[in-house]
Amino acid sequence: MRNHAKQFFDRGWCRFAADPELQRWVGAALEHARATLADPRQSNWLRYQGTWFAGVNALPNDDDGAVGESGPLRGEAINFINDELGLSGFAWDLAQVSICYPGYPMPMDGESPGRAAYRRERDAAHVDGLLPEGPARRRHLREYHGFILGIPMVEFDADASPFVVWEGSHEIMRKAFRRRFDGLPPGLWGEEDITDIYHAAREQAFAECRRVEIHARPGEAFIAHRLVLHGMAPWRDGAVAGADGRMICYFRPATFGPCGWLYDP
Repeated sequence: MRNHAKQFFDRGWCRFAADPELQRWVGAALEHARATLADPRQSNWLRYQGTWFAGVNALPNDDDGAVGESGPLRGEAINFINDELGLSGFAWDLAQVSICYPGYPMPMDGESPGRAAYRRERDAAHVDGLLPEGPARRRHLREYHGFILGIPMVEFDADASPFVVWEGSHEIMRKAFRRRFDGLPPGLWGEEDITDIYHAAREQAFAECRRVEIHARPGEAFIAHRLVLHGMAPWRDGAVAGADGRMICYFRPATFGPCGWLYDP
């Protein structure tokens, strides 16, 4: 566990080997993840000419992470969150059911050439919780996630739109946001336009940090730091997956407010 902690805090992510408890959760939750595709309330999440089902908050799990007969989320990754990150007693959010298919990302109607190129060439890299608002899509801090927990739901190979991180970028982001927010009451942070400083920190991360693709199988899991720059790679030619595509459930629970989001390890 200590090796996981060192990698997580130094690099901004870590991966966990196959875990029987998590494998049981996947086995029970899979049918519910599949059902989100047929749910008309979730139809707006199918994008990029059908090559990505974003599925934000689509899994109908409860506050313990349980869905159907799965039981609560348990296993080594959850123990790591409780013991090494010091986060427990929180309510799990409704998981994102992210499903990619061959051809991702196809152009989307109304998408600018620049945004399409960024998705192809930079994996749509972003930091969660910094939401684009208004016609100019100016960024504001609106959500305070504790971490990103990724749980692969089916088998797919490493070229099927893997999760991507820029190692160490969480500390570049932290430093940039501290400069921007220090001296301001935390209750006002969300009103600040942080677009320019965020873009500058993102470019610094691209220049200085190693880009790493993360692949895991059902029963395994990975955790990314809440401040780490991350994204999703295009589907490479020849990548192999089953009929379910590349399906990963992501949990991003809100475990604290703005100060914990910025200053906690």
